[in-house]
Amino acid sequence: MTTLENSQPPVQWRYCGNQTKRWRTRAGVSREELATEAGYAYDTVKMMEQGRRRPTPRLLQVADEMCDAQGMLVAALGYLQPEKFASYSQEYMTYEAEAIAVSWYESRYIPGLLQTEDYIRAALATLLPPLDAETSEERVKARLERQALLEIETRSFSFVVEEAVLRRRFSGDDAYQRQLRRLLDSAEQHNVTVQVMPSVRGLHPGLRGSFVLLETPEHEHLAYEEGQTTGVLYADAEKVSIVMRRHDMIAREALSPGDSGQFITRLLEER
Repeated sequence: MTTLENSQPPVQWRYCGNQTKRWRTRAGVSREELATEAGYAYDTVKMMEQGRRRPTPRLLQVADEMCDAQGMLVAALGYLQPEKFASYSQEYMTYEAEAIAVSWYESRYIPGLLQTEDYIRAALATLLPPLDAETSEERVKARLERQALLEIETRSFSFVVEEAVLRRRFSGDDAYQRQLRRLLDSAEQHNVTVQVMPSVRGLHPGLRGSFVLLETPEHEHLAYEEGQTTGVLYADAEKVSIVMRRHDMIAREALSPGDSGQFITRLLEER
């Protein structure tokens, strides 16, 4: 296995958008006319037709009527259910669900497997372009369901999180403290370790970016890195070896699990 990358929008979006454009062109309806009738901005309709945004039921219904598609466009609604995960991360999610070991270094957010519902909602609310309400709810549900992996006692999970991530407050003090308690509760599981990388450590290899290492049931090692608009899962032995060595160094420089628990407890006590 080499690099596995899925940065393209879902094929359903692209196909449905293309069909909408074809029907609109055939009927002699301009994009401006469709946008006005559907109540969307011109650029929004353009992105839907290009497959860069999920075509909405409203757009398909209006386009079907304006273009006399006789139900052909509306019929696509059954294939446009909100995706549980961003398109570029779906390959990773497939492997994560089966991994026997997950080693996660995070410098930006609380790792998804450890997030409270409050944190998930706050994080999703920052996405641009914004998610529609239906997709947002599906993503919240999916991320919470995904956390059941931690309950599989035969699998191991290791998390190293930057201090700055833990200090970043969101949605009020109560939500912030629930998130910290969630980290402490998770760390009590025998198959989960949580470590804090204190800011006083200064520069270290992890500052190049967050990553996740996976070990498959066949004992193959994979690495995953995610950016603003794409995610890359790869198994190239040389690349994965580099990330594994970086993770080992990061884990050595981070606080021990016990000291990390005390650190998080002190954060809880701060006001």
